[in-house]
Amino acid sequence: MQKILLTIDKISTRIGQLFSWLIVGLTALMVWEIMSRRFFDAPHAWSFDAQIQMYGIMFMMAGAYTLSKAGHVRGDVLYGFFSPRVQAGLDLTLYIFFFLPGAVALAYAGYIYAGESWAIRERSGIMAEGPFIYPFKTFIPFAGALLLVQGVAEIARCVICLRSGEWPSRKEDVVEVDVDKLKAMVNVKDEDIAALDQYVVKKEGETVDPAKEVKP
Repeated sequence: MQKILLTIDKISTRIGQLFSWLIVGLTALMVWEIMSRRFFDAPHAWSFDAQIQMYGIMFMMAGAYTLSKAGHVRGDVLYGFFSPRVQAGLDLTLYIFFFLPGAVALAYAGYIYAGESWAIRERSGIMAEGPFIYPFKTFIPFAGALLLVQGVAEIARCVICLRSGEWPSRKEDVVEVDVDKLKAMVNVKDEDIAALDQYVVKKEGETVDPAKEVKP
């Protein structure tokens, strides 16, 4: 079971990493459009739509990736103090009653939504003869399905934790900086930081003696 869960994590991670490169294209498009407007007086009406679509695709395709890393925002004021079994019970309840209906609705409604858009070769309504948006809407059901698969993996993790009392491992990717490890890498001690703080405070507290001021 653990191998299957890690495989699902790996798929979500690879897809998330792949679509994260859209930020490079989005940045390049914005810079190019600004340069075009500023220096060549040649704005492109479709650029705004293209930026929205690129950002939307990147945002949707990051959902399963973020879930696989347990990176979605949660109200963990009390959650972090609970035992793993209590955490798993809460998560399992929320997944069943809230997550699963939402993910299924996203995938199902998105499939219909995208199908209707393809049927009429839908264009953007922001401008006349706007760019096509049915390729963009195709990603809605795909993102919903991917999120649903990752959600099933998270439900399985909750069940495993309820049985064993420990959360199963995850595939690591990008993690937050561990301050203690960073200080150890650069050979910095807490005493050095405290001494530096005292030195800075001392320097800031020093005042210039008016009698020593050089007058012109």
